[in-house]
Amino acid sequence: MYIMRSVLLLALIIGTVVPSVGQQFNRQDSLRGSITEERAWWDLLHYHLDIKVDPAAKSIEGKNTVTYKVLDSSDYMQIDLQSPMTLDKAMQNGKELTLKHEGNAHFIKMPEDLKMGNEYQLELHFKGKPKEAENAPWDGGITWATDSSGLPFVASANQGIGASVWWPNKDHPYDEPNNGVLLSVEVPENLMNVSNGRLIKTEKNKKAKTKTYHWEVKNPINNYGVNINVGDYVHFGEKYEGANGVLDMDYYVLSYNLEKAKKQFADAKRTIEAFEHWFGAYPFYEDSYKLVEVPYLGMEHQSSVTYGNGYQNGYRGGDLSASGWGLKFDFIIIHETGHEWFANSITNSDVADMWLHESFTAYSENLYLEYHFGKEAGHEYVRGTRISINNDRPIIGTYNVHHEGSGDMYYKGANMLHTIRYIINDDSKWREILRGLNKEFYHQTVSSEQVEKYMSETSGIDLSKVFDQYLRTTMVPTLAYFEKEGKLFYKWENVVENFDMPIVLLVNNEPRKITPGSNWQLLDISGDTSQIKIHPDYYVGLL
Repeated sequence: MYIMRSVLLLALIIGTVVPSVGQQFNRQDSLRGSITEERAWWDLLHYHLDIKVDPAAKSIEGKNTVTYKVLDSSDYMQIDLQSPMTLDKAMQNGKELTLKHEGNAHFIKMPEDLKMGNEYQLELHFKGKPKEAENAPWDGGITWATDSSGLPFVASANQGIGASVWWPNKDHPYDEPNNGVLLSVEVPENLMNVSNGRLIKTEKNKKAKTKTYHWEVKNPINNYGVNINVGDYVHFGEKYEGANGVLDMDYYVLSYNLEKAKKQFADAKRTIEAFEHWFGAYPFYEDSYKLVEVPYLGMEHQSSVTYGNGYQNGYRGGDLSASGWGLKFDFIIIHETGHEWFANSITNSDVADMWLHESFTAYSENLYLEYHFGKEAGHEYVRGTRISINNDRPIIGTYNVHHEGSGDMYYKGANMLHTIRYIINDDSKWREILRGLNKEFYHQTVSSEQVEKYMSETSGIDLSKVFDQYLRTTMVPTLAYFEKEGKLFYKWENVVENFDMPIVLLVNNEPRKITPGSNWQLLDISGDTSQIKIHPDYYVGLL
């Protein structure tokens, strides 16, 4: 239970409805974060990313062939590629098109004979030394590392900064390639590249002393999920009899970590089992499931989940919940796999709604525990993660400028969902809602509003004020109360207007459901009021 007993502490968080205090945005932010006219007129169908990765030079060069469908007329197409990478040429039907550059946005003068409803292919030729990640995955870019044997160990991770940090694309989450991606990645012959989807072909280039690995993704994929991983990999795998048949589960690790991986990656199969129970079938059977070792902590690259947690349980060996339960599983395997449902199948249409990725996935950690260790194990874990909540700024960011909300989208968001579970007070219905989300929004980009509406409608409870409270303010709902002549007087404080969330109050350990409002209400009680507590699974304060 989150309890605030100090009036001073309460005063510190009152009245903080601040989307982005002091945040300044410019034209580059708008070009990056909004659906511009130069993006809206075409529908992205497919990428073929054909590149050469040179670890010695820390460079990438090649082309991206974009297949698109014309939805409307327009003079220019916007493609994004971040400096110091350069977009050198755009070709369509063998003709070079005119390029205009504006920072990280590049505008291609399109042919005048484009026809509505037709499909075309555009070749984007590019090269350069992409931004080097200093602290992946948080700052983003390419990690150019070496393994313990001195061999190159290279990986991309670019969720925040964007995929355009290393390859040209339509770098906005609202539009994903309907027909997937083909990745053709050339690397030194003594190394292997592992990317998303399935390996369909390997080519030896004897003269150049390189190999090219071709990976095919059949499903829609978000841009930041597309990845390259280059290293001295060995492979092992297994089959999982899952909800949609046999799921291929493949693992790529550095050769000297093979035995440790065979033991630690047992969590992967257990994770798929738990999450198929809670969320429904794994969303990418056609593309398989992979865990790939990388030189950073890890990330949720679709069907190519990256792993760098040191072959140990917990988060880098620690328990984020301080409950003990966080050491019962490998955090990176469970959390990043959870993103296959929430982030990769259900994707936010604007990064301001990144909570749709992180809140549900942070909540999935306790669902994994609940499935394998029991309900109280999961509940103790999610309550314990409240120690990480800062209430520094709202969880939802600013729209149309590529601006994420607070990091509280992880564990404040998870505890909001846990609170909603107890408002609904029906575990079967709660599971139906989680599974229903993954049916209703399967392989789609969605807004917070859509998900909020769905959860209200399917639960039969208007949750709009609950979402407003936890997502759009930094205020923690606080129950003010006093006792007089055997009656308990109570009301909500520190809440949005018309907030009426029901909670369960424990009076002398007896549960009493109440629905406080902004005005004083009363409840007949008897006994010592020092025994008044709020049920611990609601994330609220008591004053």
